[in-house]
Amino acid sequence: MEKETDFIFTKRIRCTVCDQTFGARTIKSGSLRRLGADFDLRPRFRYVDALKYEVYSCPFCGYSAMSRYFENLTKTQKNLVRENISSRFTSTSDQPPETIDYKTAILRFKLALHNSEVKRARLSEMAYTCLKISWLYRSYLEELQEHPDDSVQKEELEKAKEAYYKKAYEAFKEVIATEDFPICGMDTNTMDYLLAALACHFKEFSYASKAVSNILSSQTADRRIKDKALELKEAVVEGLKKEDANA
Repeated sequence: MEKETDFIFTKRIRCTVCDQTFGARTIKSGSLRRLGADFDLRPRFRYVDALKYEVYSCPFCGYSAMSRYFENLTKTQKNLVRENISSRFTSTSDQPPETIDYKTAILRFKLALHNSEVKRARLSEMAYTCLKISWLYRSYLEELQEHPDDSVQKEELEKAKEAYYKKAYEAFKEVIATEDFPICGMDTNTMDYLLAALACHFKEFSYASKAVSNILSSQTADRRIKDKALELKEAVVEGLKKEDANA
């Protein structure tokens, strides 16, 4: 029986801010078996949730970011992190834990979000981080359904999940008007689908309808994303009908 530890290893990372080297638990390339994705593109894997391991967090200076953003800092951004985070950060052990649980992963992503705000990162980085924090809360709640823990306040976790989901949605709507594609590795069709899914969740069906229409009329959208948009369209149409009925 495979275990989570079978899919991770310790990678040596050089911190972009303080230039010290630390160990970070990382997913082994090519080791994961994908099981599909949620309606909002959250990927699911067998045996291990790769999302928990996406943030690098320096134990010496506190600089944290998702791996895709960790290295690319300007001199000004490094100074902002040193002045506003490192100066107040207490060093911790540079020995990474054997595995990362959801509580720890959420804290690391929140630290990454704080770093992105401090270093004045692009809004897309902050939006993407918020989205993944919400996904982590979702996974944590799912884990608690399988392994109940009465000491955990599930209502608070649910509220936090929704709050970060909303932040991601509102930020991404602004991002598409201010940044060039690709955004967070997504092309225009993938971003339209993500926004349509988020809009459906928040019952903004008119916005979702426009985003879905963009995909279905696109000359560049592949069959996979068009099929997903068609599935989502059913929920959008149903939502619009209910809005009309209640008007």
